[in-house]
Amino acid sequence: MGALTELTPKPMLKVAGKNLIEHKLDVLPSNIDEVVIIVGYLGSEIQKYFGGVYKGKRLLYVVQEQARGTADALWQAKDFLHDQFLVLNGDDLYAQADLIRCMVHQDGWYLLAKDVPEDYVGGIVEMGDDGSIVRITENTVNHVHGKAGMNVYLLDTRVFAAPLVPKAPGSSEFGLPQTVLAAAQQMHIPFRTEKADFWIQITSPEDLARAQVLLSK
Repeated sequence: MGALTELTPKPMLKVAGKNLIEHKLDVLPSNIDEVVIIVGYLGSEIQKYFGGVYKGKRLLYVVQEQARGTADALWQAKDFLHDQFLVLNGDDLYAQADLIRCMVHQDGWYLLAKDVPEDYVGGIVEMGDDGSIVRITENTVNHVHGKAGMNVYLLDTRVFAAPLVPKAPGSSEFGLPQTVLAAAQQMHIPFRTEKADFWIQITSPEDLARAQVLLSK
């Protein structure tokens, strides 16, 4: 994001009149009344802006002192999480209907996924004959019409009994897709996808402009 994030953390960048975190808070299902926000770079800006309550939802903040990956970020919040919980990225944009469909499940863990074309580059989800996820390959080119993981998970606290898994061999960062998949396989917990219809990835200034156009419609 370059100069856009010199003084502003990425999740506070604005699209269609709201910052990226506000967009997510506004589409959370109504039965979610507490949100844990894991903050890092310029995290104080997020805390100052939102405070402790947002439209009736209680907000808690946990600081990830070092950027050690998405799994490490979630692990910082484990003492505040109970039973089932949703995990969302702080920057991408989602739809409430997709989150609701994900939350209705009570059997195992789920990852929201969206159909993508053959030229999509990103995290591709591969499934076995029983519908369970068998592989998540990140930063790769999709060679068939497949599904991309959207980094929205329905999990429960059993995941915290599993060891953290590096996002790539030799990496100092721990990846949430790799950690959840390994935990599901080790503990024999069903790990499946739930289809989603709407997803805007925010990885560049061009994505912000595209999101502005889409949301204005």
